[in-house]
Amino acid sequence: MTSLAIPPDDDAVKPVLDRRLLRRLLQYVRPYTALVIGAVLLLALEGATAVVGPWLTQRVIDHAIPARDLGFIRLATIALAASLLVQFLCSYGETMLTGLLGQRVMRDLRTELFAKLQSLSISYFDRNPAGRLITRVTSDVESLNELFTAGVVAGLGDVFALAAMAIMMLLTDWRLALASFGAVPFVWLASRIFQKKVRVAYREIRGKLARINAFAQERITGVRVVQLFSREPGESARFDALNRDHLDSNIRSIRYYAAYFPAIEILTTVALASLIVAATQRVNAGLLTVGTVAAFLQLVRRFFQPLQDLSDKFNTLQQAMAASERIFTLLDTTATVPDDAVAPDVTKRTHRGVTITFDEVWFAYDTADGVAADDAATHWVLKGVSFTVRPGETLALVGHTGAGKTTVVSLLLRFYDPQRGRILLDGIDIRALPLAELRSRIGYVQQDIFLFAGDVASNIRLSNPIDDAAVRAAAARVGADRVIERLPRGYAQMLGERGATLSVGERQLLSFSRALASDPDLLLLDEATSAVDSEREADIQAALGTLMQGRTTIAIAHRLSTIVDADEILVMHHGVVAERGSHAVLLARKGLYERLWRLQVGDPGLLTDETTAAAVALAGPND
Repeated sequence: MTSLAIPPDDDAVKPVLDRRLLRRLLQYVRPYTALVIGAVLLLALEGATAVVGPWLTQRVIDHAIPARDLGFIRLATIALAASLLVQFLCSYGETMLTGLLGQRVMRDLRTELFAKLQSLSISYFDRNPAGRLITRVTSDVESLNELFTAGVVAGLGDVFALAAMAIMMLLTDWRLALASFGAVPFVWLASRIFQKKVRVAYREIRGKLARINAFAQERITGVRVVQLFSREPGESARFDALNRDHLDSNIRSIRYYAAYFPAIEILTTVALASLIVAATQRVNAGLLTVGTVAAFLQLVRRFFQPLQDLSDKFNTLQQAMAASERIFTLLDTTATVPDDAVAPDVTKRTHRGVTITFDEVWFAYDTADGVAADDAATHWVLKGVSFTVRPGETLALVGHTGAGKTTVVSLLLRFYDPQRGRILLDGIDIRALPLAELRSRIGYVQQDIFLFAGDVASNIRLSNPIDDAAVRAAAARVGADRVIERLPRGYAQMLGERGATLSVGERQLLSFSRALASDPDLLLLDEATSAVDSEREADIQAALGTLMQGRTTIAIAHRLSTIVDADEILVMHHGVVAERGSHAVLLARKGLYERLWRLQVGDPGLLTDETTAAAVALAGPND
């Protein structure tokens, strides 16, 4: 196994409030304006009722108790209970409304993110691990949920409560109010230090979580390789190192919380002590009532609670800003293979088969935004490749690993676009065709088969709107029906992830059925029979003879015996077409292909010249 190599994460964003991001987030809130208005009104009412208790306390102590007014005491008790009930109902309603708001915004964002990921070019996934992208769709979106449920809207409630209590304190006794406010600057300073420290810690947590997800996704996907090479202890140790880094970052943030909240409690106690000291002399002098002091003690404790909450909510806002930066960076990513073409009328299917032309195609993977730099610095995978294959013809590609065979197929499917040259379908540049139109005309059988978790029929059908009869017909034409009928539930049999419950050969038969189900004009076969036994291969070859009639076929082959009947064979060597011609013509030429053929049939002949050495290289594994 290779060493852990996860690309640097993009979590290190600027930890500041960005009005542009806030405005963009509000676009997702706008459809749910009614929920926001309802929550704000409930929060305002809850903030207003927060001063009822202290006001009643003052009235009871200063007036009702000295006057032995039991009626007012009973009335005050009922009013206090009613205010508590109103606060409970407001809190319940606000929690429900903000919860609905957050969940609906999360649903919309995740839907948009998933759609974006589905539309991005393959080159984007070459650069970004799947685990990191999963983090974007899960934990980053969850951060925005916290913003709407416990952040901005709830923060407005704290502001209402602070305003109501500050006004109440100033109206009751402005001198005591100023004495109580003396600790506010220290609370603000502690909150600023806390925000700065926690902001960095949370950014580290996000980055390390993305690394854990990327590592775990890769190792779970490749668990067979891990077990085959007995790498379980080593991979567990490396995961433990990543997990410990994540743990350390979390513990660091916990330390900040553990120091911050007691500090606020101490400052609250100092404010209460200042209040008592300031009130003592005035009470003794008869300038201040005991009820006023009791009310202030309640108001001060309630006043500092929203201040503490606001600091925590500001931290939530910072996390949401970092998460939204990453989310919007993904949403703003443009596909390197644009899909903005309109299909011309001439592309409508009027016959089976198409003419495919490669016209001086040059391609390199290591270029910025698909634009090639100077030739000396660019690693060209294809160099001026040209060929034409017509309806009813079969073109075969052979060559060593890295020769460019699979790249030809990837360019045909527009997973990438060439830097130079053109690829034509019936004389039209494929960049002028919508991707859906282009790919709907192609049936592709991969060597690395991917089946989705689901039933057999849906894996054959995929997005093709065909009925069950057509699914069964496609399976029967390649002999897959005999495999499917042996399954307990036949076409309704549920498959595991990537079709893990089937053998490689069985998965390849299903993949072949899937490619043919849409009745394509162009067949792309990437070692289509490499994982089936000889009997099954003979059945598929017989079916192919019928299916290829009138169609255009491009086949990548390692076993030359499977492409001896091809109309033209291209021998790829270091990105160029070294030889071309039919099987018979290439054998007569006595070049690379002829020596490769002799190697495969057990008659290597001379093994000393350079041409034969190149043929031996061609006999290597497929790219």
